[in-house]
Amino acid sequence: MLTIGYLAKKTGTKVQTIRYYEQVGLMPEPGRTDGGQRRYGNAELDRLSFIRHARQLGFSLDAIRELLDLSDHPARSCEEADAIARRQLKQVEQRVARLEVLRLELERMIEECSGGRAADCRVLEVLRDHSECLTDHEGIGT
Repeated sequence: MLTIGYLAKKTGTKVQTIRYYEQVGLMPEPGRTDGGQRRYGNAELDRLSFIRHARQLGFSLDAIRELLDLSDHPARSCEEADAIARRQLKQVEQRVARLEVLRLELERMIEECSGGRAADCRVLEVLRDHSECLTDHEGIGT
């Protein structure tokens, strides 16, 4: 049987995060020793590794819950997992597009800055007045 510390170290997940995953039902309640220490098996290690990797890929906890449910029922169709992954890909593509807009706007601001006094700073001027921006990036970073 494995300790929570071992699971944390093996997967790169904080102990508090593992406990949180237990609280929200992503990880099953572990068995306990007579002294009350949590004990896990290889199945829990695999499940935590799955959750950790899905989080690294940006999946929400709800999406991970759906994927785990599919994983727990191997006879079900893979179409649902594919749809969840496609949703995630679309969200990533949208974020990349928003970040590209931000990158272009920041580059423009920096290029237009003369490096003189703060009173004449183009960066500060653009930040004060959104209408000075060439791109619509409203809602990004809020």
